[in-house]
Amino acid sequence: MGVLADRKGNVVSVIVGADKHIVIPDLGRYRLGQSRLNGLRLIHTHLNGEPLTEEDLTDLVLLGLDLMVCIQVGEEGIPGSISYSHILPENTKGRKWEITELSDIGRLDVDFQSFIQSLEGELAKTGSARPLMRGGRSLAKGDRAVLVGVSAGPAWKTSGSLEELRELALSNRVEVVGEVMQRLKEVNPRFLIGKGKLSELVLKCLQTGSNLLIFDTELTPGQVRSLTDETELRIIDRTQLIMDIFAKRAVTREGKIQVELAQLKYLLPRLATKNTAMSRLTGGIGGRGPGETKLEINRRRARERISRLNDELREISRQREERRRLRNEKGLPVISIVGYTNAGKSTLLNSLTKSHVFVENRLFATLDPSSRRLRFPREREVIITDTVGFIRDLPEGLLEAFAATLEELHDADLLLHVADVSSPRLEEQIKSVERILRQLHLEQIPVLLVLNKSDRLEPIQAVHLAKSYHGIPISALDPRTFSELLDHMERLIWPDSSKSAA
Repeated sequence: MGVLADRKGNVVSVIVGADKHIVIPDLGRYRLGQSRLNGLRLIHTHLNGEPLTEEDLTDLVLLGLDLMVCIQVGEEGIPGSISYSHILPENTKGRKWEITELSDIGRLDVDFQSFIQSLEGELAKTGSARPLMRGGRSLAKGDRAVLVGVSAGPAWKTSGSLEELRELALSNRVEVVGEVMQRLKEVNPRFLIGKGKLSELVLKCLQTGSNLLIFDTELTPGQVRSLTDETELRIIDRTQLIMDIFAKRAVTREGKIQVELAQLKYLLPRLATKNTAMSRLTGGIGGRGPGETKLEINRRRARERISRLNDELREISRQREERRRLRNEKGLPVISIVGYTNAGKSTLLNSLTKSHVFVENRLFATLDPSSRRLRFPREREVIITDTVGFIRDLPEGLLEAFAATLEELHDADLLLHVADVSSPRLEEQIKSVERILRQLHLEQIPVLLVLNKSDRLEPIQAVHLAKSYHGIPISALDPRTFSELLDHMERLIWPDSSKSAA
């Protein structure tokens, strides 16, 4: 048997189970506004002389209980020894919880109110003083997150990917309080990770006041639902984090349409009956078809919105095509800057053209394309365009949504592939960009590799890397390093004139 009691001592639920287990009811309605813990303690019986089990301790963490209490009961129904456990604040010598065992219930002497106030106070000291907010989906200012890396590959690769996920989170103003990695031989189809590791994650969130778990892999709709139900935390994956960044950074009408389109395509298979994200689209006279459920209405509305957005994008694409036609009539060559996000593309555009495109040292600081005129020393002009930054495993929905913007790359006479030569993941980032260019069928356009941020390296190291990757080392902040770059650009754009000049 089991009894759930609140902090006032009121019994809120009585549970009768089998000889070895009980089924705890849904506790979603029991929340204390300023507390990280649930506000409930579970007192239950064990009939076979066993102490608190691993399952008991897992439930203590996953449910956010104040206490998990176990009373031994003999064949005659007489209570025997008692043990109880509570979670510990972070950095308590690596321990997750504390278990107290007493020989009989008569020795139990705990001032519960003082104890729980002290525990809550200790938990608050280890992280933010604000409450642990449960439920909800969108990212908000002040979010605190634990990152989760899951991989069957080598640990160094998972670590590098988690570091990039951390940069993405920080770019979205999310405070990262911890990282957890797990190598799996076999993926759990329901939770992706094992229940023990999931308990460890929830405990870390309770200890640090975190309200968000960010997975460094795309989760299935079923996994998101299972993880949310089990942890009662907000669960997002890498794709959703990137989309949220894009949604905040899009400025132009086209950029906003593209992001909304990608989000709707991502949301469509994840719509569930309990999802209220699109509830504002339902209701009212004519708002419900005969026999349609709310879920079906949400899906239909999403598909209709996707169709309208696609129509708007086609119109924008037609307008851009007209602008390109007029530009081509003037005979100006086009150079497009591509590269990994935060490699310094916008900074290079500003330095080359003496313009003031927005730049910031974070991932995806700028999303909307910018075009400027660039004049070469020989009084020749080109149009140079900055594009959205690429990233490893760019979500397919975003790549599709931004296809209209990236159409301009097909008209380019030269692609400047800007890479951060100081990055420890240089080779991986270069390969990621090359892979996306192949996906966009741009192999036929000449590419000039530009190794930016060379000022962060020793000169001999920058020269060595330039030779290894067949690139040109520059510092986008220092136009004095551009002479070799401008020379190569001019020769690639006007090869015949450069021969005659020679």
